[in-house]
Amino acid sequence: MLQREMVLMEVCVDTYQSALEAVKGGAGRLELCSALSEDGLTPSPGTLITIKQDMEVPVFCMIRPRGGDFLYTEPELKIMEKDMKILKDQGADGFVFGALDPQGRVDSAACERLLQAAAPHPCTFHRAFDATVEPISTLDEVIRLGFTRLLTSGLASTANEGIRVIQDLVQRAQGRIKIMPGSGINEVNVGHILRVTGAREFHGSGRVLRCSNMNHVNPGFPPSPIHGTSADKIQQILAAARESITEQ
Repeated sequence: MLQREMVLMEVCVDTYQSALEAVKGGAGRLELCSALSEDGLTPSPGTLITIKQDMEVPVFCMIRPRGGDFLYTEPELKIMEKDMKILKDQGADGFVFGALDPQGRVDSAACERLLQAAAPHPCTFHRAFDATVEPISTLDEVIRLGFTRLLTSGLASTANEGIRVIQDLVQRAQGRIKIMPGSGINEVNVGHILRVTGAREFHGSGRVLRCSNMNHVNPGFPPSPIHGTSADKIQQILAAARESITEQ
């Protein structure tokens, strides 16, 4: 059986409490963002500072100024650069971003700017990859640019559906970049995904629905549902990953 440190789970969180639960559950790294309801936006400096003060875990910060597509204007790129500088100054260990052109190819010029702003910190190209026109040539460009990690569902809705594409990406990468499956990974499918793809890092949120602690609720303005990471869920996913992978 693989040693525990050979399988790493990056947990995507958008609150302090979710970060705390993720660390308790055994997360090897956090992807910190805000607004997971928008698939993740740039987090607040205050959240990063508090997590870094209270927890010993690498924190990679999402750099994404808005929801929607990954085609960014010049003002948006300037915002991303400024956000990156602020978060880097406050202890971010790495960054997560991606930018595309109108034809669904990597916007290399935009990514080069952001990589320069992030230096010397490592950067992950996120699931903007899954909105591109062709995976193999896109992977080659992501590697050429200098990203250290690629988060992908294999151009599908979930990593399980895109498992064969992810497998091809791992084989194509040949260790030049870490391929990290993500989207819909749980304790049922994680072992299969890791075995088939050969990936040794994976990404998930381990989120569950939580009840509000409010005693008073106005029926005309009820609180939105609260979703957050569960330490128990993370432990279950990691246990399944470790138990189902054998030495190859």
